[in-house]
Amino acid sequence: MKVVVINHSDMQGGAAIVSLRLVHALQDAGVDARMLVIDRQSDDALVGVMGGKWRNKWNFLAERLGVFLRNGLRRDTLFKIDTGSHGINLVSHPWVKEADVVCLNWVNQGTLSLKNVKQLAQAGKPLVWTMHDMWNCTGVCHYSFECERYKVHCHSCPLLETKGNDLSTVIQEKKRRLYEQAPIHFVAVSHWLAECCRQSTSMRDSRLSVIYNAFPINDFDCTRLEGGFEGIPSDKKIIVMGARRLDVEVKGFKELIETSQYIARNKPELAARIHLVLYGDLHDKSLLGEIEIPCTYLGTIASTEQLSLLYRHSDIVLSTALYENLPGTLIEGQASGCLPVTFGKGGQADIVEHLKTGYIAEYKDAASVAQGIEWAIDAGVSREFLHSEVERKFAASKIAQQYIDLFQQPTSV
Repeated sequence: MKVVVINHSDMQGGAAIVSLRLVHALQDAGVDARMLVIDRQSDDALVGVMGGKWRNKWNFLAERLGVFLRNGLRRDTLFKIDTGSHGINLVSHPWVKEADVVCLNWVNQGTLSLKNVKQLAQAGKPLVWTMHDMWNCTGVCHYSFECERYKVHCHSCPLLETKGNDLSTVIQEKKRRLYEQAPIHFVAVSHWLAECCRQSTSMRDSRLSVIYNAFPINDFDCTRLEGGFEGIPSDKKIIVMGARRLDVEVKGFKELIETSQYIARNKPELAARIHLVLYGDLHDKSLLGEIEIPCTYLGTIASTEQLSLLYRHSDIVLSTALYENLPGTLIEGQASGCLPVTFGKGGQADIVEHLKTGYIAEYKDAASVAQGIEWAIDAGVSREFLHSEVERKFAASKIAQQYIDLFQQPTSV
């Protein structure tokens, strides 16, 4: 069986990382799997580049310009919106022509247009579309936050600040027509996202499965290491929180600050026992000054080896993200023996069993997050048990087989 996975990048962003992991998991399971991207950052022989440098740049800029002109020239929402207006026609690409199945992943920002997806379907290619956020089931947004218009009729989009039918209306209708005409089998990587899709007016009749992201369990050891990590104290309970970019609104940095302030002002004994470690890009570093518990900022961690070492020197993995589809940092931390503390707006419940393998705090409630941290410190859950739970749910070999089973069902794909 030959499979080609399409994604915007092979390394940049969570969807890229898990898509490349899927390619390798399929290869290990005996599938001839490859990956096509427009932003290649690795030297992986299984990854190829689609399009050309200037064509790809034009598609990206043209789509951004279209959004910019329709969102009131606002820069703050420019990358929260995608329209699927520009992309690469892959019908004649050799890897696509040879493929038995084309597996779409995160294909925004000039990778594939909605028209390009229709072209693939018209070429007779079985299509599986793995969704890493809400974009497929909304009009133009990747996360709808409190807006539920996508369940009935996208209009007056909060990101566009418009009234009545608008760009979100047009794109939602284009998606609905595409899904009706093209034989696409959608894959949600969490049960939360699957439920969002089932409630969406454009997707409620679509074929849909839930398959988690493949996780390289052997890259993460759960044995606790002592002695500190890059200057982090060894006599404290270490709490880790990370993201590609920490101060994006959806990652909940504001909620992290509020939690730190609540602990410092209301639970001084807890504050004395813990040390917070942050990793990832942070555009506004002045925000670190608002954190009121002991904190170390490490910047970007480039390698899996260094990330694994950090988790092995830690005790709790924290996420105050407002929405998460299937947060990889929680899985990585749990595989390394750290107890997750998180909100539950998203796929966290697929990772965390409350009070057994982690703590799901009340949404946007700093006191509840603090309570979760206190519980995690004294819970006594074995690191080996947490590691085994990740292996049971997310092991790459298991996920690869689920995809193979899907690919081999002609009535489903």
